[in-house]
Amino acid sequence: MGDVSDRLSGAGRALTGGDPRAYRDSLVALTIAGITSLVAGVTLALTTDTLEELPGLLLLVPAALAVKGNIFGALGSRLGTSIHTGTFRLSGRLDTVAGANIAGAMLLSLVIAVAIALLAKGVAIVFSISPTMSVADFVVVSTVGGVAASVFILAITLLLAGGSVRYGWDLDNVVSPLVTATSDVVSLPALVLAASLASVAGVTPVLATVLIAAAVVGLVWVAFTSVEMLRGIVRESVPVLVVAGLLDLIAGITIEKRLDDFLEFPVLLVLLPGFLGTAGALGGVLSSRLATKLHLGLIEPGPLPRGDAGSEIIMIFALSLPVFVIAGVVAEVGGLLAGQASPGLVSLVLVAVLGGALATSCVVLVAYYATIVAVRFGLDPDTYGIPVVTSTLDFVGAFALILAIVAVGVA
Repeated sequence: MGDVSDRLSGAGRALTGGDPRAYRDSLVALTIAGITSLVAGVTLALTTDTLEELPGLLLLVPAALAVKGNIFGALGSRLGTSIHTGTFRLSGRLDTVAGANIAGAMLLSLVIAVAIALLAKGVAIVFSISPTMSVADFVVVSTVGGVAASVFILAITLLLAGGSVRYGWDLDNVVSPLVTATSDVVSLPALVLAASLASVAGVTPVLATVLIAAAVVGLVWVAFTSVEMLRGIVRESVPVLVVAGLLDLIAGITIEKRLDDFLEFPVLLVLLPGFLGTAGALGGVLSSRLATKLHLGLIEPGPLPRGDAGSEIIMIFALSLPVFVIAGVVAEVGGLLAGQASPGLVSLVLVAVLGGALATSCVVLVAYYATIVAVRFGLDPDTYGIPVVTSTLDFVGAFALILAIVAVGVA
């Protein structure tokens, strides 16, 4: 009897990557993220009229959700590493770790929101999506909605960092899922509210010009600031975040072109934010934990994951099944609450689980190799890992979700 119990205990530890507490903390955080995605999903499902009135708005949805996770997930990952290495102190001064990271995150929120707006218009033209909003409309919707949401997400990230220091949480386990949860709750409603400013005669063009000018001034200021850490964060982040934003926009195109399928069963729009957010959050957990262990010398970069790196990957696969089941169930509940047509609970959960299995397979590949490549090139894996992972997962996740929808026979 004792041997059986020991074997079961050993199997349980193996499935949790040898760290049951990390598995439990991550599962709780991912569950919270899945449940709160209901807000974003219902918001999206109830704004079908707005999506039709402002063609191209759906392009911004994956990017609007992902960019906050990219910026503030990376912020949380850097703060988590500083906590582990004993250099963290909560302060607003620019010459401190926290102060430089706060300033960098907010400036990046402005700059990347403007960049995504301009890219969105360009991508719409290249992929023949017509008609679409004007450039000014894209800039106002993306930037006003993005910056407004960023204030709330920054507050949550700092609260998590403070709680990590005070209560002994491992920030790597919770920051990506909970930042994703916060982003889901505030980003889409903020984007929808900002959309009300679109096409306002005499206001939108002026506001767009001011926002673009502010982004340019911010970049010039950073280029000449004496705070090396702030310069480094922005210099390293802008290229990867712009590329990540482009991937998110391509994901948006994939969804925009299948809009009729989503409108046939609007509950799929309820599922969309939670599905993409869950996939990105799984990648964020893996990327953050790998980055910290690399910084601490607990794992060695190599062509194949070994030792602790392999254990981390096993934990992510073990987390994926329950959290994608939750995503499907939450979407069905949201559809019922919002009165949206659904193919049924079983079909919806099958879509979430099948698409989630495809997405998780991509998660482990991208998270591991993006982190390793960053280290190989002398870059900060905390800054590069999460944006690369979450945006790649938005791109691949959109395809995975559509493939699952077709495979299950929903569309």
